[in-house]
Amino acid sequence: MTEFLNNLFFIFQRVSWLSVFDILLVTLIFFGVLYSLRDTQAMALLRGMILLVVALILLTSLVELPAFSWFAQNSLPALLLALPVIFAPEIRRTLERLGRAGTGWPVPAKSADSSLGQTLRAVVTAAARLSARQHGALIIIQRLDNLDEYIQSGVQLNARVTPELLLQIFYPNTPLHDGGVIITRGQISAAACVLPLSASGILNRTPERQMGLRHRAALGASESSDAIAVVVSEETGAISIAHAGRMIRRLDPERLENILTAFFHPNGEEHRPNLFERLFPGLFSRKKDK
Repeated sequence: MTEFLNNLFFIFQRVSWLSVFDILLVTLIFFGVLYSLRDTQAMALLRGMILLVVALILLTSLVELPAFSWFAQNSLPALLLALPVIFAPEIRRTLERLGRAGTGWPVPAKSADSSLGQTLRAVVTAAARLSARQHGALIIIQRLDNLDEYIQSGVQLNARVTPELLLQIFYPNTPLHDGGVIITRGQISAAACVLPLSASGILNRTPERQMGLRHRAALGASESSDAIAVVVSEETGAISIAHAGRMIRRLDPERLENILTAFFHPNGEEHRPNLFERLFPGLFSRKKDK
């Protein structure tokens, strides 16, 4: 016990503020990587790779296996080269967040406040009517990230946002009811847009696993951009909202309007997120959701 305390005291004597900063920096990097990979298929791949590396180290260090040791030592460099390919989507998403970290949300002019408020009210009204009729719908509202890639996949409309137009678009068996509607700058830019499906495992581990492609597309759009996705279930008529890879379900129209207002602030100053908020939006989106 005395020897242990002496060793511990020796370690603390050698610790400086620079060492503490060094440890915190490495911890932050690991936290950022693990947080970016949360609830994704990449997390399962990462666990598998860690188990594989640990198994290789144990086999090569505990047992004398010259041929296997040579094979493991020559395979590890190739595994390191494969990491950027395996985790390409997560690396791209993190770099995009980092690139946007120096900019704030665009602050709308006073003249645009009323237009934004009308757009949000039209979306809420349409969602309420679609919910009552149990007509499925997927509405994507653009924020800072550009959604031209998904807009080009749909039918260009460039029409003013009204509840009646949204009801007509999502009326069953009409040409535009499949896919999503994308709203940019107070206009319906396109309908029947093809959106990326979520790669997360959230829907597979919770009661939400019964959701269909609309909900997966809503989560996918929120994972690949900072857009807000409003979904109406065709089976139950339940209204949901997705942002930053998280989904809030069973919303009534009043709560839906409050959440959209909190995100867009049409009647006040826009919130300018700091660097930490931009890199880890999921932490702060959950606070807003509550």
